[in-house]
Amino acid sequence: MAQILQRVLWLFMVAVMISAQRTFKTTGLRPQCLGNVIRLTIDKSFTIGGHLEVDAFNGSHYYPITPSMAPTCGYRKTIDPWGNVKLFASVLSCHTQNQDDEDFNMKVRVTINSEQKADKADMHEVSRTCKYNQWASREILCDRDFMEVSVNRLPPPADQAVHPEMEEDQWAAIPETVTSKKSIWRMVFFTPREKSLLLTEAQNLGYFVASTPTRLVIRSRPNTTEIYTENVAGISMNVLRVTTYFKDLWSVTMLDSAAACPTSGLTFTEKTITWYVPRHIHPLLTPNTCETLEVYMGIDGEQLNESQLLSKGYSMSVTDSLIIIELPVGGPDGYYKSCVSQSQYHILYSIEAMVVIVWKEAGSDLLTKYKVLYPITTPLMPRPPHVIANTVPEERVFDVVLGTFHQDVILMNITFSTGVLTVVEANARGFNVQEFRFPNGSKTFSLRVPFSDPVVLKSSPKRELTTYTLSLIFGLVVLPEQSPFSHPAVLDVTLQDVVFPVVTGTCDDENYYITVAHEGHGNDFKYIVGKRELTADLASDYSVRVNATHMTMRVSFLSSDAVFTFVIPTAAGGRLDFKVNDPVNKWSLTDFSLACTFPMPLTECQPNGTMTALALKVESAPNVIPSQLTLIDKSCKPVFSNDRFASFSFTVNTCGTARTFLDDFMIYQNQITMPNQGVKNGKTGSQPEYRLTISCYYVNDDIKMIPFVPKARGIDEDLTQIGTGEMRIRMRIARDFYNTFYSEENYPVVEYLRRPLYFEVELMDSTDPELELFVESCWATLTNDRQSTPRWDLIVDGCPNQDDRYMATIHPVTADDRVQFPSHFKRFDMKMFSFVQDNVVLRDQIYVHCDAAICDRNRQSDGFCYRPCSSHPDNQPSNFKSSQSNAKFSPRSRGQLSSGRILVSK
Repeated sequence: MAQILQRVLWLFMVAVMISAQRTFKTTGLRPQCLGNVIRLTIDKSFTIGGHLEVDAFNGSHYYPITPSMAPTCGYRKTIDPWGNVKLFASVLSCHTQNQDDEDFNMKVRVTINSEQKADKADMHEVSRTCKYNQWASREILCDRDFMEVSVNRLPPPADQAVHPEMEEDQWAAIPETVTSKKSIWRMVFFTPREKSLLLTEAQNLGYFVASTPTRLVIRSRPNTTEIYTENVAGISMNVLRVTTYFKDLWSVTMLDSAAACPTSGLTFTEKTITWYVPRHIHPLLTPNTCETLEVYMGIDGEQLNESQLLSKGYSMSVTDSLIIIELPVGGPDGYYKSCVSQSQYHILYSIEAMVVIVWKEAGSDLLTKYKVLYPITTPLMPRPPHVIANTVPEERVFDVVLGTFHQDVILMNITFSTGVLTVVEANARGFNVQEFRFPNGSKTFSLRVPFSDPVVLKSSPKRELTTYTLSLIFGLVVLPEQSPFSHPAVLDVTLQDVVFPVVTGTCDDENYYITVAHEGHGNDFKYIVGKRELTADLASDYSVRVNATHMTMRVSFLSSDAVFTFVIPTAAGGRLDFKVNDPVNKWSLTDFSLACTFPMPLTECQPNGTMTALALKVESAPNVIPSQLTLIDKSCKPVFSNDRFASFSFTVNTCGTARTFLDDFMIYQNQITMPNQGVKNGKTGSQPEYRLTISCYYVNDDIKMIPFVPKARGIDEDLTQIGTGEMRIRMRIARDFYNTFYSEENYPVVEYLRRPLYFEVELMDSTDPELELFVESCWATLTNDRQSTPRWDLIVDGCPNQDDRYMATIHPVTADDRVQFPSHFKRFDMKMFSFVQDNVVLRDQIYVHCDAAICDRNRQSDGFCYRPCSSHPDNQPSNFKSSQSNAKFSPRSRGQLSSGRILVSK
């Protein structure tokens, strides 16, 4: 009957818990089960304007989780700068309701006491039941505030937990039979010297000692006198070792417990936190006799899988002696905090990392599960603020930005030359102080002050000049500590305050922009653009806008009033001359030239063999007539021309294009020329008036650029432009026999052992039938690092590896609807395999890598691409050849290819 009542009570508690779970989503209280830890997150909206209190329920009473009680009872409460609270609790904490060491119910009450509601506190209850039944023989939980170890206790069963809150009179009320029979008698601590204590003595020293239905639990603060320090693999560890004695009627039973928690092992750089944890902790394990079964990491007590680690920028590696965890400073699961040190602004970054290790003792089934919750905070990092002056003098307003800060910094006041103003007072005066927040949590402060305000000081270094100076001291505070700091700034601007036109100009990718500040005298001036006067019709073409103080205009860089000054393969330089004249006094007031570089690829080389070229009439070649320009084949004329330039487009197999094929690269070359129209030294010129050599220079996955800068040239001088291009090569795995292929999103590819995988290597886009694709070598590795070991060769010097008993097969390629040029393709298959060492499979995955090159089918004598394989003639089509030696072949002509991950199916 008692068991039935106990079960009904438990079901009632679960129902209460489910009800609470339905409400916490709206209240902002979020409990989560994380293995042997329960995490309660309390949203910052609860703590705004009030004091937060958290009480734990033990089944009959609520007990406040105070800083003095929390470590002993297995709690830790953290709060970030914005008021978000996290409560971590062991499932074996003092107040958790334990059902058969499988179901654990934690119930807490959150109370907000605010000054606005002094007579009525805002209270919320939340409960969560977590199932945890995968207990190891020994479980160790390392937290910043406590160390906890629980072990399977040997019969006879020990006492139920006695909470540390109990007063002496409550201890006295415990029946004598409980403390004398089948009870914890005494405890021997190793410091490392033995120190024997009665149970009551250990509890008075702050130790939590309890037994659950199946386990003995011991919890300690990390700084008790019975804990000693030991160095493990270079890492300092706090070690707790204790033997607990259980007294029965005629016998005494001993149970050993141990915990070791790291207190060091962190290194920091500007961008990375590295945490080192010993892989084997000898105070806990028998040296050289334990096996590591599991290692994983997490954040805030929550385990992360491989894809989460990758997306967040975290990594974990395991060596013989260490587990190495790397976390990026500024990662998504931590937060920055502002600080003030020596009156200077600093920041630090905090994150709570976790590592879990499972060991197995050799020769037994005993497991140790080891979990470390490790809050990490970087050292202080100086971040001196920057003052950015965005002042536009013509607006006669100082525009300054101060930053960058994190969101826990506020601007309190600004000190000017005339005194101190708060932000509210400065805005009321018309200074426009603003705070700008950015999505990453940072912010800046901006300030605008008119030149005419008394806080701005004025001086006159010359008769026609005025210097405006603004001196500032920004007063800032870091919350919630209210730590003050300041940052000074001095800005000055010098203006020519007499009435002279001021011409300025800028460019974008297509236009010149001219601005004339005339201070209301615009109608008194005459403007000259290039060599023409700015008439009303021309003003309409150039989008001229005039107001009381300024004139603006926009001129295309292709306008006939501008000139080209130089060209390079990817851009053209131009200049626009602009003058402001006084028509009454015949004075030239301003002689202004705006020179800009405009993005403009003059020679483009497409992978499909199309060349395009643009010949510009530059200032240094005034006699060129663009419409009369031709290529080497005189029938190849511009596809478009005007009095400024001519445009050509042709394929590499036409218009007299020549090709030079070298080991390292190949060049397609043509010339743009114009016949000589005049007479030199009494003779008709035989050389062209204009000659521009255009080239497409191809290197496998490499780009070479040679600039072209034209000058004034005579008849015998050449102009040269070399365009850039690249040959694209790809490798794919076929789903079948080269009809359909796997795409990137289909990886990893899965295949059975000794089943064939069909690979195709393709020279893409090229339409040149004289090119031959050559696969020099292919090999397999365990990882995507093509230089890693172990490595197994599949193709060597273009031929199947003779040492492979499942030798790769090379397949001929014929033309079809997809294959226009068979010489641009190579195909082979390999039998799926695993890397094995000492009859043990190293890993059920491989990556395939290849080196490929592009050859000239007309230069078969060079010995690289066109030497037959020495054996296995049935396994080699006639167009798949091998080289004698790689030594004379420049690595720049190789294309490097790699597959995605390929898994072995079981």
